[in-house]
Amino acid sequence: MNRRRTLLLMRHAKSDYPDGVVDHDRPLAPRGIREAGLAGDWLRANAPAIDAVLCSTATRTRETLARTGIDAPVRYSDRLYEATPGTVIREINHTADDVGTLLVIGHEPTTSGLALTLAADEGTDLAVLERISMKFPTSAIAVLTAECAWNALEPRRAALVGFEIPR
Repeated sequence: MNRRRTLLLMRHAKSDYPDGVVDHDRPLAPRGIREAGLAGDWLRANAPAIDAVLCSTATRTRETLARTGIDAPVRYSDRLYEATPGTVIREINHTADDVGTLLVIGHEPTTSGLALTLAADEGTDLAVLERISMKFPTSAIAVLTAECAWNALEPRRAALVGFEIPR
């Protein structure tokens, strides 16, 4: 029997562009530091308790996670950097079955593509779907629910139920 799972897809906070720093190593900008903290506040106030985090290895995603203040076991994956939605789904499929709420911190355009790929017709809020298809800003969080085990998650298997842009 499956239980409801919550998937939180977050784009990293606003990054900086220092000279001579390769893309993977770019840190957060001052605005990103502030917004990542606001995202953490929103998650604690509005989302189920986060049981695990899946995070890209890029500096800006790691710093985003640190600034949210979320305290949950973390798995860092190089595969989330410059990934396709399918690659991220395969990474999510490796999540332990006892995880009820998973936070994934990644990049654009993958994060919005992943939310749209997972969204099924049934249970999805069409207004949220339209907002995400228009723009998925830094620090934004898509909220999805699924009635399947993580290893069974696949396209069109989740309901897109919320979208927050902490500012």
